[in-house]
Amino acid sequence: MDFDEYRKRGKEMVDYIADYLENIRSRRVFPNVSPGYMNDLVPESAPLDGEKYEDIFKDVERVIMPGITHWQSPYMHAYFPALNSFPSLLGDMLADAIGCLGFTWASSPACTELETIVMDWLGKMIGLPKEFLHSNEQTMGGGAIQTTASESTFVALLAARSEAIRRYQILDEDDLNGAEINARLVAYCSEQAHSSVEKAGLIGLVKLRLLPCDDDLSLRGETLRDAIKRDRELGLVPFFLCATLGTTGACAFDKINELGPICEEEDIWMHIDAAYAGTAFVCPEFRGYMEGVEYAHSFAFNPSKWMMVHFDCTALWVKNSGALHRTFNVNPLYLRHENTGAAIDYMHWQIPLSKRFRSLKLWFVLRSFGVKGIQAHVRRGVELAKKFENLILSDPLFEIPAKRILGLVCIRIKGENELTEALLKRLNSSGKLHAVPASFKGKYVIRFTVTSQYTTEKDIERDFKIIKETARKIIAVESSSEEEDDIENEIENGTWRQQPTQRSKIGEIRREGLKHAKKDFGVSLILSNVPMSPRFINGSFAALFENNDIMKEITKHLKNGDFNSKSAIFMSPRRKMKLDSSKQLSLDVNCLYSQKRLTAVPSKQGSLDSKIEDILHSSFESESLSDVVDSEHGNAFADVIVNGDNGHNNNDKNGGNGTTSPTVSVFIVNGMKRSPSKSKIKESGMKSPTSGFKNPTQGMKKSPSKSKLKKQSKVNGPSNVDTVNTTSGSDIRVCKHCGHNIDDGQWTDENVEFNM
Repeated sequence: MDFDEYRKRGKEMVDYIADYLENIRSRRVFPNVSPGYMNDLVPESAPLDGEKYEDIFKDVERVIMPGITHWQSPYMHAYFPALNSFPSLLGDMLADAIGCLGFTWASSPACTELETIVMDWLGKMIGLPKEFLHSNEQTMGGGAIQTTASESTFVALLAARSEAIRRYQILDEDDLNGAEINARLVAYCSEQAHSSVEKAGLIGLVKLRLLPCDDDLSLRGETLRDAIKRDRELGLVPFFLCATLGTTGACAFDKINELGPICEEEDIWMHIDAAYAGTAFVCPEFRGYMEGVEYAHSFAFNPSKWMMVHFDCTALWVKNSGALHRTFNVNPLYLRHENTGAAIDYMHWQIPLSKRFRSLKLWFVLRSFGVKGIQAHVRRGVELAKKFENLILSDPLFEIPAKRILGLVCIRIKGENELTEALLKRLNSSGKLHAVPASFKGKYVIRFTVTSQYTTEKDIERDFKIIKETARKIIAVESSSEEEDDIENEIENGTWRQQPTQRSKIGEIRREGLKHAKKDFGVSLILSNVPMSPRFINGSFAALFENNDIMKEITKHLKNGDFNSKSAIFMSPRRKMKLDSSKQLSLDVNCLYSQKRLTAVPSKQGSLDSKIEDILHSSFESESLSDVVDSEHGNAFADVIVNGDNGHNNNDKNGGNGTTSPTVSVFIVNGMKRSPSKSKIKESGMKSPTSGFKNPTQGMKKSPSKSKLKKQSKVNGPSNVDTVNTTSGSDIRVCKHCGHNIDDGQWTDENVEFNM
């Protein structure tokens, strides 16, 4: 393709895009395809010779469009908005043509400086405190464009983790290393927070506690204060809170005016995730939800959601950019330039090295619409949501279990959850509109979000009519015409109640629907954490093991008599790959002694003890062994796992008596698999090398159930060598960094006892 043809084809593409968006109502919003549909439409291999552009372009409608979920459609009500606009598309077209990589100022000065300017523009538009702005010379605050809100949460958590480890290394008298301190860190969020917070905790190798919300689905200050107090008594180090302004499930707002002062008092980094709601703060009437933002250390929202800047574009601000520099600073010679230190190098503000020219499309949008244009767009979306809310409230069949906030309305049919679930499946399978579910307070709800800038009042009325008619078809299930009339009259009079026969029929619908779940329901997911989620996520352990998987594996290997060095540890493929390539694991420790809780029901302690003895010392001939394990591990609670220790279960599940239960032990040495002897597994006196951490902050107490592991120096020679005892009684020297036998340069397959 030469320049002349590019001009021709470019104009054709602009026309195609304009026609697509203008006529998008005519397209089925959710595709009617099955996984793998495209395999029958394209060749198995790439063409050897180039094809004509005309043939490629024809395949857009034949191959691509049948599998597209049309996010710009007025009938798209799932998730949150992911809008575009013509200024945004044109700005990114230019950015893609320029193709610069903005990792340093020198790599593209305009890319860096425009981002700095538009981030200050945006911060002022939504009313952020001046401490978050680049232009405030009295602080080190500023903003950077990230890819997603999920990445922004992870960046903030990593920065908070680095600051916490650095702080305790300075203050701690026991001279603990970073891995030992990291093992004690605990973060917080509400049970309604986005699932990416949980993922950030897992990848960041820290513990995350999901805290309960109030009746308005908001996280409150006293709840956080109580959690901090309990965790300090357990010897943990609270260091990070992710507060949400506009949760995914119901657009609820955490009370940051209550949470902020507590975080300041406890020296906890407070990150605010306002991914969807942040755009609304352009309107002064919605800024009341931001009360307390001055306590935040970082703040993020997505212009790529509601501000008509197409994906990806997330704005992240911090009060102290030095925390990001200390976390992400890499400065090899080939990246240095003569203005290093005098200009911003955004590679120190993010996880990737390189950065796209995202600020250009944001600049185009802000200049094209102006502050007033964006305000009008937001207010119009809120008014349309209010109209839909009023339509729902006018029909006695439906209820709104959570307060409508901004552009999100949560609806359900009164009665069993199966009714609403069946309604959502019917709506999505019809292709006439698309929505996703959420769950809170034990109720299954349909999230209806006004997502498109093309949505009109007529579209809202049309969608309500479809929802209303579909719901009545579900309620009427195989009724006679007379019965349908009676049901309709009861609904209109507000006297309708779900009958037992209808419950039975709905159960049948639900069971039948499960057989065709992918076809009828598509791939819509619940994006927010729900009440059924675990309340404690152990990033340093749960990311590698699951109770169910590990117990099944242990059972299988014990039954087969195959408990050797190659099968003792059950690791993820990612970890196995790292080990096979002899890469040192991050946050490496000499020995990680991890324990998994089997049950938290005190009444079953005695019977479980005997079953563990049977598991560990039986002849492996019992046919019911797996049944024994399955019957017990089903009582496990993920929220009581504490990194390497028997966590205290102080919740209502065991009456709050703090009783601990038997554990199964797994050994990891620098990531290398080692087979513990049966006697070592049987031994109950083992302790975690991270137990006994002394937290220098006020009010922290050591857990009475833990004692500090005594360090025994048996090292003869260099500091990177440990002496270990094998089960055969001989001493060998093992490298701390990679775990190989120093004396013969080979990995040892012998069972070893580790002296820390």
